[in-house]
Amino acid sequence: MGYLSSTLSVVVLLAAAAFSQVNVTTYHNDASRTGQNTHETTLTPSLVNVNSFGKLFSQPVDGQIYGEPLVLYNLHIAGKGAHTVVYVATENDSVFAFDGNSNTGSNASPLWQVSFIDPAEGITTVPSSDLGTDAITPQIGITGTPVIDQSNGTLYVVAATKENGVYYQRLHALDVTTGSEKFGGPVVIAATVKGTGSNSSNGYISFDPFRSNQRPGLLLVNGVVYIAWASHGLESKYAYHGWILGYNGTTLQLASAFCVTPNGDQGGIWHSGDGLAADNDGNIFFMSGNGTFDVNQGGVDYGMSYVKLSSTSGLNVASYFTPFNAVQESSGDKDLGSGGPVLLPYQSGAAAPNLAVGAGKDGNIYLVNRDKMGGFNPKSNSQIVEEIPSAFAGHSVYSTPAYWQGYLYYWATFDYLRIFQVSDGLIGTTPVATSTYSLASPGATPVISANGSTNGVVWALDTSQALTGPAVLHALNPQTAAELYNSTQSGTRDQAGNAVRFTIPTVANGKVYVGTATELDVYGLLP
Repeated sequence: MGYLSSTLSVVVLLAAAAFSQVNVTTYHNDASRTGQNTHETTLTPSLVNVNSFGKLFSQPVDGQIYGEPLVLYNLHIAGKGAHTVVYVATENDSVFAFDGNSNTGSNASPLWQVSFIDPAEGITTVPSSDLGTDAITPQIGITGTPVIDQSNGTLYVVAATKENGVYYQRLHALDVTTGSEKFGGPVVIAATVKGTGSNSSNGYISFDPFRSNQRPGLLLVNGVVYIAWASHGLESKYAYHGWILGYNGTTLQLASAFCVTPNGDQGGIWHSGDGLAADNDGNIFFMSGNGTFDVNQGGVDYGMSYVKLSSTSGLNVASYFTPFNAVQESSGDKDLGSGGPVLLPYQSGAAAPNLAVGAGKDGNIYLVNRDKMGGFNPKSNSQIVEEIPSAFAGHSVYSTPAYWQGYLYYWATFDYLRIFQVSDGLIGTTPVATSTYSLASPGATPVISANGSTNGVVWALDTSQALTGPAVLHALNPQTAAELYNSTQSGTRDQAGNAVRFTIPTVANGKVYVGTATELDVYGLLP
Protein backbone atom coordinates (compact mmCIF):
# COMPACT_ATOMS: atom_id res chain seq x y z
CA MET A 1 0.00 0.00 0.00
CA GLY A 2 2.90 2.32 0.83
CA TYR A 3 4.58 1.46 -2.50
CA LEU A 4 1.37 2.22 -4.41
CA SER A 5 0.99 5.54 -2.60
CA SER A 6 4.59 6.45 -3.37
CA THR A 7 4.18 5.50 -7.03
CA LEU A 8 1.03 7.57 -7.34
CA SER A 9 2.81 10.52 -5.77
CA VAL A 10 5.61 10.28 -8.34
CA VAL A 11 3.08 10.09 -11.17
CA VAL A 12 1.25 13.14 -9.85
CA LEU A 13 4.50 15.08 -9.52
CA LEU A 14 5.58 14.15 -13.04
CA ALA A 15 2.16 15.12 -14.41
CA ALA A 16 2.35 18.47 -12.61
CA ALA A 17 5.85 19.07 -13.94
CA ALA A 18 4.73 18.28 -17.50
CA PHE A 19 1.74 20.58 -17.12
CA SER A 20 4.00 23.39 -15.93
CA GLN A 21 6.10 23.40 -19.08
CA VAL A 22 5.44 26.47 -21.19
CA ASN A 23 6.30 27.94 -24.55
CA VAL A 24 7.24 31.60 -24.90
CA THR A 25 6.39 32.55 -28.47
CA THR A 26 6.04 36.33 -28.31
CA TYR A 27 7.38 39.38 -26.49
CA HIS A 28 6.37 39.71 -22.82
CA ASN A 29 4.66 36.30 -22.85
CA ASP A 30 1.35 37.14 -24.53
CA ALA A 31 -0.37 39.42 -27.02
CA SER A 32 -1.74 41.51 -24.15
CA ARG A 33 1.93 42.10 -23.17
CA THR A 34 1.28 41.37 -19.48
CA GLY A 35 4.69 39.76 -18.95
CA GLN A 36 3.32 36.98 -16.76
CA ASN A 37 4.15 33.27 -16.88
CA THR A 38 1.75 31.63 -14.45
CA HIS A 39 2.96 28.05 -15.00
CA GLU A 40 6.34 28.23 -13.25
CA THR A 41 6.59 25.55 -10.55
CA THR A 42 10.35 25.32 -10.13
CA LEU A 43 11.54 28.86 -9.44
CA THR A 44 9.77 29.58 -6.16
CA PRO A 45 10.69 32.59 -3.98
CA SER A 46 12.23 30.32 -1.34
CA LEU A 47 14.67 28.88 -3.89
CA VAL A 48 15.58 32.06 -5.77
CA ASN A 49 18.54 33.13 -3.65
CA VAL A 50 22.30 33.31 -4.07
CA ASN A 51 22.85 29.91 -2.44
CA SER A 52 20.38 27.95 -4.56
CA PHE A 53 20.12 29.93 -7.80
CA GLY A 54 22.67 31.25 -10.27
CA LYS A 55 24.20 31.17 -13.71
CA LEU A 56 24.35 27.66 -15.16
CA PHE A 57 26.03 28.25 -18.52
CA SER A 58 26.25 30.53 -21.53
CA GLN A 59 26.27 30.19 -25.31
CA PRO A 60 28.32 32.56 -27.50
CA VAL A 61 26.65 34.45 -30.34
CA ASP A 62 27.93 36.67 -33.15
CA GLY A 63 26.26 39.98 -32.24
CA GLN A 64 24.10 41.88 -29.78
CA ILE A 65 20.81 40.27 -28.76
CA TYR A 66 18.18 43.03 -28.58
CA GLY A 67 15.09 40.85 -28.88
CA GLU A 68 13.71 38.69 -26.08
CA PRO A 69 14.73 34.99 -26.20
CA LEU A 70 11.81 32.76 -27.24
CA VAL A 71 11.26 29.18 -26.03
CA LEU A 72 9.62 26.02 -27.36
CA TYR A 73 9.37 23.06 -25.01
CA ASN A 74 9.84 19.41 -26.05
CA LEU A 75 10.47 20.18 -29.72
CA HIS A 76 11.72 17.33 -31.88
CA ILE A 77 14.78 18.20 -33.95
CA ALA A 78 15.51 15.69 -36.72
CA GLY A 79 18.47 13.51 -35.79
CA LYS A 80 18.86 15.26 -32.43
CA GLY A 81 15.79 14.21 -30.45
CA ALA A 82 13.53 16.36 -28.28
CA HIS A 83 14.81 19.61 -26.80
CA THR A 84 13.71 22.69 -24.97
CA VAL A 85 14.78 25.12 -27.68
CA VAL A 86 15.75 28.75 -27.07
CA TYR A 87 15.78 31.12 -30.05
CA VAL A 88 17.78 34.34 -30.16
CA ALA A 89 18.43 36.77 -33.01
CA THR A 90 21.39 39.13 -33.32
CA GLU A 91 22.37 42.45 -34.84
CA ASN A 92 24.75 40.41 -37.02
CA ASP A 93 21.64 39.13 -38.85
CA SER A 94 21.79 35.64 -37.38
CA VAL A 95 19.18 33.46 -35.71
CA PHE A 96 20.36 30.77 -33.29
CA ALA A 97 18.48 27.80 -31.86
CA PHE A 98 20.11 26.45 -28.68
CA ASP A 99 19.26 23.67 -26.26
CA GLY A 100 17.84 25.52 -23.28
CA ASN A 101 19.02 23.10 -20.60
CA SER A 102 22.63 22.26 -21.42
CA ASN A 103 25.72 23.34 -23.31
CA THR A 104 27.61 20.07 -22.97
CA GLY A 105 28.21 17.26 -25.44
CA SER A 106 26.25 17.69 -28.65
CA ASN A 107 24.50 20.71 -27.09
CA ALA A 108 27.75 22.67 -27.03
CA SER A 109 26.89 23.84 -30.55
CA PRO A 110 23.65 25.42 -31.73
CA LEU A 111 20.91 23.02 -32.76
CA TRP A 112 20.87 25.20 -35.87
CA GLN A 113 22.00 28.65 -36.96
CA VAL A 114 21.13 30.74 -40.00
CA SER A 115 22.71 33.94 -41.29
CA PHE A 116 21.15 36.47 -43.64
CA ILE A 117 24.41 38.09 -44.74
CA ASP A 118 27.09 37.12 -47.26
CA PRO A 119 29.94 39.65 -47.17
CA ALA A 120 31.72 37.96 -50.08
CA GLU A 121 28.69 38.82 -52.22
CA GLY A 122 28.41 42.35 -50.82
CA ILE A 123 25.52 41.51 -48.44
CA THR A 124 26.18 42.86 -44.94
CA THR A 125 24.41 44.28 -41.95
CA VAL A 126 23.74 48.03 -42.00
CA PRO A 127 26.69 49.94 -40.48
CA SER A 128 25.37 52.36 -37.87
CA SER A 129 27.83 54.92 -39.28
CA ASP A 130 25.75 54.96 -42.50
CA LEU A 131 22.87 56.37 -40.47
CA GLY A 132 25.04 58.59 -38.31
CA THR A 133 23.68 57.06 -35.11
CA ASP A 134 25.12 55.28 -32.11
CA ALA A 135 21.71 54.22 -30.74
CA ILE A 136 22.46 50.73 -32.06
CA THR A 137 26.14 50.29 -32.80
CA PRO A 138 28.27 49.21 -34.65
CA GLN A 139 25.78 47.38 -36.88
CA ILE A 140 22.06 47.07 -37.41
CA GLY A 141 20.59 43.70 -38.35
CA ILE A 142 17.79 42.11 -36.30
CA THR A 143 16.43 44.28 -33.50
CA GLY A 144 12.75 43.48 -32.85
CA THR A 145 11.76 40.29 -31.03
CA PRO A 146 10.59 37.59 -33.50
CA VAL A 147 7.27 35.80 -33.10
CA ILE A 148 6.52 32.08 -33.38
CA ASP A 149 3.39 30.46 -34.81
CA GLN A 150 3.14 27.10 -33.04
CA SER A 151 0.32 25.96 -35.32
CA ASN A 152 2.60 25.80 -38.35
CA GLY A 153 6.02 25.63 -36.68
CA THR A 154 7.28 28.95 -38.03
CA LEU A 155 9.45 31.69 -36.56
CA TYR A 156 8.98 35.11 -38.18
CA VAL A 157 11.81 37.64 -38.02
CA VAL A 158 12.73 40.90 -39.75
CA ALA A 159 16.32 41.46 -40.86
CA ALA A 160 17.92 44.63 -42.24
CA THR A 161 20.76 44.34 -44.78
CA LYS A 162 22.95 46.47 -47.00
CA GLU A 163 23.45 44.83 -50.37
CA ASN A 164 26.03 46.39 -52.65
CA GLY A 165 25.03 49.85 -51.48
CA VAL A 166 21.25 49.27 -51.42
CA TYR A 167 19.30 48.90 -48.15
CA TYR A 168 16.65 46.24 -47.58
CA GLN A 169 14.45 44.87 -44.85
CA ARG A 170 13.03 41.39 -45.29
CA LEU A 171 10.50 39.23 -43.48
CA HIS A 172 11.83 35.70 -43.00
CA ALA A 173 9.65 32.71 -42.12
CA LEU A 174 11.87 29.99 -40.64
CA ASP A 175 11.09 26.37 -39.81
CA VAL A 176 11.49 26.15 -36.02
CA THR A 177 13.17 22.74 -36.29
CA THR A 178 15.70 23.48 -39.03
CA GLY A 179 15.91 27.23 -39.67
CA SER A 180 15.00 26.67 -43.32
CA GLU A 181 13.04 29.37 -45.14
CA LYS A 182 9.34 28.59 -45.62
CA PHE A 183 6.48 29.80 -47.83
CA GLY A 184 8.80 31.01 -50.58
CA GLY A 185 10.43 33.52 -48.26
CA PRO A 186 12.00 35.78 -47.49
CA VAL A 187 10.03 38.72 -48.87
CA VAL A 188 11.27 42.28 -49.30
CA ILE A 189 9.30 44.65 -47.08
CA ALA A 190 7.71 47.44 -49.10
CA ALA A 191 4.50 49.47 -48.94
CA THR A 192 2.98 52.70 -50.25
CA VAL A 193 0.00 54.63 -48.91
CA LYS A 194 -1.68 57.90 -49.80
CA GLY A 195 -0.11 60.88 -48.09
CA THR A 196 1.28 64.37 -48.55
CA GLY A 197 3.65 64.41 -45.60
CA SER A 198 7.42 64.31 -45.41
CA ASN A 199 9.14 62.34 -48.16
CA SER A 200 5.91 62.11 -50.16
CA SER A 201 5.97 61.81 -53.93
CA ASN A 202 2.95 62.51 -56.14
CA GLY A 203 0.61 62.22 -53.17
CA TYR A 204 2.03 58.96 -51.77
CA ILE A 205 4.29 57.90 -48.90
CA SER A 206 6.55 54.87 -49.31
CA PHE A 207 8.15 52.75 -46.62
CA ASP A 208 11.85 53.61 -46.22
CA PRO A 209 13.93 50.50 -45.38
CA PHE A 210 16.98 52.64 -44.54
CA ARG A 211 15.48 55.15 -42.10
CA SER A 212 12.93 52.83 -40.48
CA ASN A 213 13.93 51.12 -37.23
CA GLN A 214 12.13 47.82 -36.60
CA ARG A 215 12.28 48.02 -32.81
CA PRO A 216 8.97 46.62 -31.42
CA GLY A 217 8.39 42.90 -31.03
CA LEU A 218 6.41 41.28 -33.83
CA LEU A 219 2.74 40.41 -33.30
CA LEU A 220 0.80 37.42 -34.67
CA VAL A 221 -2.99 37.83 -34.93
CA ASN A 222 -5.33 35.51 -36.83
CA GLY A 223 -2.57 34.25 -39.10
CA VAL A 224 -1.19 37.71 -39.93
CA VAL A 225 2.24 38.92 -38.79
CA TYR A 226 2.17 42.60 -37.81
CA ILE A 227 5.40 44.59 -37.81
CA ALA A 228 5.96 48.15 -36.56
CA TRP A 229 8.69 50.75 -37.09
CA ALA A 230 10.02 54.01 -35.70
CA SER A 231 13.28 55.81 -36.55
CA HIS A 232 16.93 55.49 -35.58
CA GLY A 233 16.83 58.54 -33.31
CA LEU A 234 17.93 61.28 -35.67
CA GLU A 235 14.71 63.25 -35.90
CA SER A 236 16.55 66.57 -36.28
CA LYS A 237 18.45 65.30 -39.32
CA TYR A 238 15.82 63.52 -41.41
CA ALA A 239 12.10 63.01 -41.77
CA TYR A 240 10.46 59.65 -41.15
CA HIS A 241 7.10 58.03 -40.40
CA GLY A 242 5.81 55.39 -38.03
CA TRP A 243 4.50 52.29 -39.85
CA ILE A 244 2.58 49.08 -39.23
CA LEU A 245 2.54 46.45 -41.95
CA GLY A 246 0.68 43.14 -41.83
CA TYR A 247 1.87 40.08 -43.78
CA ASN A 248 -0.08 36.88 -44.34
CA GLY A 249 1.68 34.19 -42.33
CA THR A 250 1.47 31.49 -45.00
CA THR A 251 1.76 33.42 -48.26
CA LEU A 252 4.01 36.22 -46.94
CA GLN A 253 1.99 38.65 -49.02
CA LEU A 254 1.33 42.17 -47.76
CA ALA A 255 -2.13 42.15 -46.19
CA SER A 256 -2.42 45.67 -44.77
CA ALA A 257 -0.48 48.90 -44.31
CA PHE A 258 -0.90 51.80 -41.90
CA CYS A 259 1.21 54.95 -41.73
CA VAL A 260 0.90 56.86 -38.46
CA THR A 261 1.51 60.31 -40.00
CA PRO A 262 0.81 60.13 -43.76
CA ASN A 263 0.20 63.88 -44.06
CA GLY A 264 2.83 64.89 -41.49
CA ASP A 265 5.96 63.28 -40.12
CA GLN A 266 7.38 61.18 -37.27
CA GLY A 267 4.89 59.27 -35.10
CA GLY A 268 7.30 56.39 -34.62
CA ILE A 269 6.30 53.19 -32.82
CA TRP A 270 9.21 51.92 -30.74
CA HIS A 271 7.86 51.16 -27.22
CA SER A 272 11.42 50.49 -25.94
CA GLY A 273 11.05 47.09 -27.62
CA ASP A 274 7.54 46.22 -26.45
CA GLY A 275 5.39 44.70 -29.19
CA LEU A 276 2.12 45.85 -30.61
CA ALA A 277 -0.68 44.54 -28.35
CA ALA A 278 -3.87 42.75 -29.41
CA ASP A 279 -7.15 41.82 -27.74
CA ASN A 280 -9.26 38.69 -28.25
CA ASP A 281 -11.17 40.34 -31.09
CA GLY A 282 -8.00 40.99 -33.08
CA ASN A 283 -7.90 44.73 -32.42
CA ILE A 284 -4.35 46.10 -32.34
CA PHE A 285 -3.07 48.74 -29.91
CA PHE A 286 0.00 50.94 -29.99
CA MET A 287 1.42 54.16 -28.54
CA SER A 288 3.14 56.53 -30.94
CA GLY A 289 6.01 58.87 -30.21
CA ASN A 290 6.69 62.47 -31.17
CA GLY A 291 5.07 63.69 -34.37
CA THR A 292 2.21 65.39 -36.15
CA PHE A 293 -1.21 65.23 -34.53
CA ASP A 294 -4.09 66.79 -36.45
CA VAL A 295 -7.03 64.42 -36.03
CA ASN A 296 -8.81 67.07 -33.97
CA GLN A 297 -8.69 69.27 -37.08
CA GLY A 298 -10.02 66.64 -39.43
CA GLY A 299 -6.61 65.20 -40.27
CA VAL A 300 -5.27 61.64 -40.28
CA ASP A 301 -2.01 62.00 -38.33
CA TYR A 302 -1.75 60.23 -34.96
CA GLY A 303 1.56 61.34 -33.46
CA MET A 304 1.74 61.25 -29.63
CA SER A 305 -1.37 59.08 -29.44
CA TYR A 306 -2.70 55.83 -28.02
CA VAL A 307 -4.39 54.11 -30.98
CA LYS A 308 -6.71 51.14 -31.45
CA LEU A 309 -6.77 49.62 -34.94
CA SER A 310 -9.40 47.27 -36.27
CA SER A 311 -7.76 44.48 -38.28
CA THR A 312 -10.90 42.89 -39.73
CA SER A 313 -10.53 44.64 -43.09
CA GLY A 314 -7.13 46.20 -43.45
CA LEU A 315 -5.94 48.44 -40.61
CA ASN A 316 -8.35 51.19 -39.66
CA VAL A 317 -8.47 53.45 -36.62
CA ALA A 318 -11.31 52.30 -34.36
CA SER A 319 -10.56 54.61 -31.42
CA TYR A 320 -7.76 56.75 -30.02
CA PHE A 321 -6.61 58.93 -27.12
CA THR A 322 -4.27 61.89 -27.42
CA PRO A 323 -3.17 63.92 -24.37
CA PHE A 324 -4.36 67.54 -24.37
CA ASN A 325 -0.76 68.82 -24.39
CA ALA A 326 0.50 66.45 -27.10
CA VAL A 327 1.83 69.21 -29.36
CA GLN A 328 3.85 70.81 -26.58
CA GLU A 329 5.17 67.48 -25.34
CA SER A 330 6.14 66.43 -28.85
CA SER A 331 8.16 69.61 -29.33
CA GLY A 332 9.94 68.80 -26.06
CA ASP A 333 10.74 65.18 -27.11
CA LYS A 334 8.38 63.71 -24.50
CA ASP A 335 7.41 60.60 -26.49
CA LEU A 336 4.19 59.03 -25.29
CA GLY A 337 5.37 55.81 -26.93
CA SER A 338 8.68 55.45 -25.08
CA GLY A 339 6.86 52.75 -23.16
CA GLY A 340 4.52 50.11 -24.52
CA PRO A 341 0.86 49.34 -23.74
CA VAL A 342 -0.48 46.53 -21.57
CA LEU A 343 -4.05 45.27 -22.00
CA LEU A 344 -5.44 44.39 -18.59
CA PRO A 345 -7.63 41.32 -18.04
CA TYR A 346 -11.38 41.92 -17.94
CA GLN A 347 -12.14 43.98 -14.82
CA SER A 348 -15.38 42.50 -13.54
CA GLY A 349 -17.67 45.06 -11.94
CA ALA A 350 -15.77 48.07 -13.27
CA ALA A 351 -17.59 50.77 -15.22
CA ALA A 352 -15.09 50.22 -18.03
CA PRO A 353 -14.01 46.56 -17.77
CA ASN A 354 -11.74 46.52 -20.86
CA LEU A 355 -8.73 48.62 -20.02
CA ALA A 356 -5.29 49.44 -21.37
CA VAL A 357 -2.47 51.14 -19.49
CA GLY A 358 0.63 52.95 -20.66
CA ALA A 359 3.15 55.63 -19.73
CA GLY A 360 5.88 57.57 -21.50
CA LYS A 361 8.61 60.12 -21.03
CA ASP A 362 6.34 62.56 -19.19
CA GLY A 363 6.03 60.04 -16.34
CA ASN A 364 2.23 60.07 -16.34
CA ILE A 365 0.21 56.85 -16.25
CA TYR A 366 -2.76 56.81 -18.64
CA LEU A 367 -5.52 54.25 -18.07
CA VAL A 368 -7.93 54.13 -21.00
CA ASN A 369 -11.14 52.36 -21.90
CA ARG A 370 -10.26 50.09 -24.81
CA ASP A 371 -13.85 50.23 -26.10
CA LYS A 372 -13.96 54.03 -26.17
CA MET A 373 -10.52 55.52 -25.71
CA GLY A 374 -11.62 59.13 -25.40
CA GLY A 375 -10.21 60.95 -28.40
CA PHE A 376 -8.87 64.44 -27.79
CA ASN A 377 -9.92 67.07 -25.25
CA PRO A 378 -8.02 70.38 -25.73
CA LYS A 379 -8.34 71.35 -22.05
CA SER A 380 -7.57 68.19 -20.07
CA ASN A 381 -7.40 64.38 -20.09
CA SER A 382 -10.60 64.02 -18.08
CA GLN A 383 -12.21 61.93 -20.83
CA ILE A 384 -10.11 58.85 -20.06
CA VAL A 385 -10.68 56.43 -17.18
CA GLU A 386 -7.74 57.69 -15.12
CA GLU A 387 -4.60 59.78 -15.34
CA ILE A 388 -1.91 59.67 -12.64
CA PRO A 389 0.30 62.71 -13.24
CA SER A 390 3.95 62.37 -12.22
CA ALA A 391 3.34 58.80 -11.10
CA PHE A 392 7.10 58.27 -10.99
CA ALA A 393 8.07 61.49 -9.22
CA GLY A 394 9.40 63.12 -12.36
CA HIS A 395 11.18 60.07 -13.77
CA SER A 396 10.62 59.10 -17.41
CA VAL A 397 9.35 55.70 -18.52
CA TYR A 398 11.26 53.74 -21.15
CA SER A 399 9.61 50.43 -20.39
CA THR A 400 6.42 48.40 -20.22
CA PRO A 401 4.84 47.28 -16.93
CA ALA A 402 4.07 43.70 -15.97
CA TYR A 403 0.66 42.73 -14.59
CA TRP A 404 -0.15 39.92 -12.15
CA GLN A 405 -2.94 39.29 -9.63
CA GLY A 406 -4.27 42.84 -9.66
CA TYR A 407 -0.90 44.57 -9.51
CA LEU A 408 1.13 46.62 -11.99
CA TYR A 409 4.92 46.52 -11.84
CA TYR A 410 6.64 49.60 -13.31
CA TRP A 411 10.35 50.47 -13.30
CA ALA A 412 11.09 53.97 -14.64
CA THR A 413 14.51 55.50 -15.28
CA PHE A 414 16.63 56.33 -12.22
CA ASP A 415 13.76 55.07 -10.12
CA TYR A 416 12.65 52.26 -7.86
CA LEU A 417 10.40 49.37 -8.82
CA ARG A 418 6.92 50.66 -8.05
CA ILE A 419 4.03 48.27 -7.43
CA PHE A 420 0.56 49.74 -8.05
CA GLN A 421 -2.68 48.01 -7.13
CA VAL A 422 -5.50 47.78 -9.67
CA SER A 423 -8.92 47.60 -8.02
CA ASP A 424 -12.46 48.22 -9.33
CA GLY A 425 -11.04 49.27 -12.68
CA LEU A 426 -8.75 51.97 -11.26
CA ILE A 427 -5.05 52.18 -10.40
CA GLY A 428 -4.09 53.25 -6.90
CA THR A 429 -2.28 56.57 -7.12
CA THR A 430 0.28 55.62 -4.47
CA PRO A 431 2.44 52.49 -4.84
CA VAL A 432 1.72 49.74 -2.36
CA ALA A 433 5.43 48.91 -2.30
CA THR A 434 8.73 50.05 -3.79
CA SER A 435 12.13 48.44 -4.04
CA THR A 436 14.97 49.57 -1.79
CA TYR A 437 17.25 50.36 -4.73
CA SER A 438 16.88 52.14 -8.04
CA LEU A 439 18.06 51.41 -11.58
CA ALA A 440 19.67 54.01 -13.81
CA SER A 441 18.53 54.65 -17.39
CA PRO A 442 16.61 53.05 -19.01
CA GLY A 443 15.01 51.44 -15.97
CA ALA A 444 13.56 48.01 -16.76
CA THR A 445 10.62 46.11 -18.20
CA PRO A 446 9.74 43.53 -15.50
CA VAL A 447 8.38 40.03 -16.07
CA ILE A 448 6.56 37.79 -13.58
CA SER A 449 6.87 34.06 -12.96
CA ALA A 450 4.33 32.32 -10.73
CA ASN A 451 2.47 29.09 -10.15
CA GLY A 452 -1.01 30.42 -10.81
CA SER A 453 -1.73 32.95 -8.09
CA THR A 454 1.12 31.83 -5.81
CA ASN A 455 4.92 31.80 -5.62
CA GLY A 456 5.33 34.95 -7.69
CA VAL A 457 8.74 36.40 -8.54
CA VAL A 458 9.43 39.72 -10.27
CA TRP A 459 12.37 39.55 -12.68
CA ALA A 460 14.15 42.51 -14.28
CA LEU A 461 17.42 43.33 -16.03
CA ASP A 462 19.60 46.30 -15.21
CA THR A 463 20.98 47.28 -18.64
CA SER A 464 22.36 50.68 -17.65
CA GLN A 465 25.93 49.58 -18.46
CA ALA A 466 25.02 48.89 -22.09
CA LEU A 467 28.02 47.55 -24.05
CA THR A 468 30.43 48.63 -21.29
CA GLY A 469 29.52 46.34 -18.41
CA PRO A 470 27.46 43.26 -17.57
CA ALA A 471 23.71 43.02 -17.47
CA VAL A 472 22.50 42.43 -13.93
CA LEU A 473 19.59 40.07 -13.30
CA HIS A 474 17.31 40.98 -10.38
CA ALA A 475 14.61 38.94 -8.66
CA LEU A 476 12.18 40.56 -6.20
CA ASN A 477 9.18 39.72 -4.06
CA PRO A 478 5.97 40.69 -5.93
CA GLN A 479 4.16 41.91 -2.80
CA THR A 480 6.90 43.81 -0.95
CA ALA A 481 9.49 44.48 -3.69
CA ALA A 482 12.12 43.05 -1.34
CA GLU A 483 15.15 41.68 -3.15
CA LEU A 484 15.46 37.91 -3.44
CA TYR A 485 18.54 37.76 -5.65
CA ASN A 486 20.78 39.68 -8.02
CA SER A 487 23.59 38.39 -10.21
CA THR A 488 26.31 40.47 -8.47
CA GLN A 489 25.86 38.81 -5.07
CA SER A 490 28.26 35.95 -5.77
CA GLY A 491 31.15 37.91 -7.24
CA THR A 492 31.79 36.83 -10.84
CA ARG A 493 30.07 33.42 -10.56
CA ASP A 494 26.81 34.67 -12.05
CA GLN A 495 28.13 37.52 -14.20
CA ALA A 496 26.28 37.97 -17.48
CA GLY A 497 27.65 39.28 -20.74
CA ASN A 498 27.70 42.99 -21.44
CA ALA A 499 24.29 44.60 -21.30
CA VAL A 500 22.09 45.60 -24.24
CA ARG A 501 19.65 48.45 -23.58
CA PHE A 502 15.96 47.68 -23.09
CA THR A 503 16.42 43.89 -23.05
CA ILE A 504 14.23 41.70 -20.84
CA PRO A 505 14.67 38.19 -19.42
CA THR A 506 12.60 35.16 -20.40
CA VAL A 507 11.49 32.87 -17.58
CA ALA A 508 10.32 29.41 -18.60
CA ASN A 509 10.47 25.86 -17.29
CA GLY A 510 12.78 26.54 -14.37
CA LYS A 511 15.27 28.65 -16.33
CA VAL A 512 15.88 32.36 -16.88
CA TYR A 513 17.31 33.31 -20.28
CA VAL A 514 19.21 36.58 -20.69
CA GLY A 515 20.35 37.98 -24.02
CA THR A 516 23.52 40.11 -23.97
CA ALA A 517 26.01 41.73 -26.35
CA THR A 518 28.04 38.55 -26.83
CA GLU A 519 26.19 35.56 -25.39
CA LEU A 520 22.98 33.96 -24.21
CA ASP A 521 23.16 33.40 -20.45
CA VAL A 522 21.11 30.72 -18.73
CA TYR A 523 20.20 30.88 -15.03
CA GLY A 524 18.48 28.30 -12.85
CA LEU A 525 18.74 26.22 -9.70
CA LEU A 526 22.35 25.31 -8.97
CA PRO A 527 23.32 21.63 -9.06
